[in-house]
Amino acid sequence: MRRARPPLLDTNIKVIFLDAGGTLLHPHPSVGAIYSRVARRYGLRVNADRMQLAFRVAWKKCHKTEPSGQTSPTTAVAWWRHVVFSTLDALGAEMDDRESYFQELYELFARPEVWRLYPDVHATLDALRSRGLKLALVSNWDTRLRPLLKELDIARYFSAFSISCEVGAEKPEAAIFRHALKCARVSPEAALHVGDSPRDDVRGAQAVGIRAMLLERDHKTAHDIVAIRSLKELL
Repeated sequence: MRRARPPLLDTNIKVIFLDAGGTLLHPHPSVGAIYSRVARRYGLRVNADRMQLAFRVAWKKCHKTEPSGQTSPTTAVAWWRHVVFSTLDALGAEMDDRESYFQELYELFARPEVWRLYPDVHATLDALRSRGLKLALVSNWDTRLRPLLKELDIARYFSAFSISCEVGAEKPEAAIFRHALKCARVSPEAALHVGDSPRDDVRGAQAVGIRAMLLERDHKTAHDIVAIRSLKELL
């Protein structure tokens, strides 16, 4: 018989910190599909799956070489330029006007039409707030995030925002979580952080004494961290 898991939210929890990408929203239909579609206007024809694979290679490479890429508006633009150019390099692709390609992508990902909220987001956030819990956002992102959340109609749920380009620190750095605690006016023991990265979200939050929960929507577990599959499990 499967043993019932105890409730994730006890009476000590006063605020829930939530990650953004992979937790609340995701690119639609995919980064690879969007990059591939735009690339055709610059003379490069690559299918979405191949582009997606190249993007993942570039993403990992850029995180290793520039782990604090989104800690200011200026560095964020430079970091994303590096990601886009590295994606093209991973493809071995030639493109005459890489800069214009990057600029078009950067502006496109600021718009709500290339993003989707996960189906459980609105209902879960409504339910959590109805229970008297405060919600705050803790995300590695740039200046495009706040207006994007407003366009997607979820900015209204959050009483505080800790965004890396504004704070000057990225998860898993302690500074961004301490900023979130200060904004929420709670002690670490009164907070729960939920996100999709074992390193950035779970271990980063735990390092400053915040309870953390991993959200794994793809049902792929390659570690020993207990995870939830949907935000609804918080309820």
